[in-house]
Amino acid sequence: MHDGCTGPSADGQMVVNKVRMMGFHLQPMPFPLEINCSECENAFQMVNFEAACPECGMVYGVTPCSADNAANVKAAGIGF
Repeated sequence: MHDGCTGPSADGQMVVNKVRMMGFHLQPMPFPLEINCSECENAFQMVNFEAACPECGMVYGVTPCSADNAANVKAAGIGF
């Protein structure tokens, strides 16, 4: 059993692991978010709850409950 969208969310790897565990990582978000990569500063659209920067491969995740704001998207690491 998972704890939904509650729990620790400050760490990007924890967020991505949670989204994967819940089975949402490949599902499209209600609205795409414009993300500025924290590694290479490339701007791209995040359309799924897990996405990678097309330039450098930095992986990002956001829980479904927090997907309404790009500030909630967390970086997990390149190639994570």
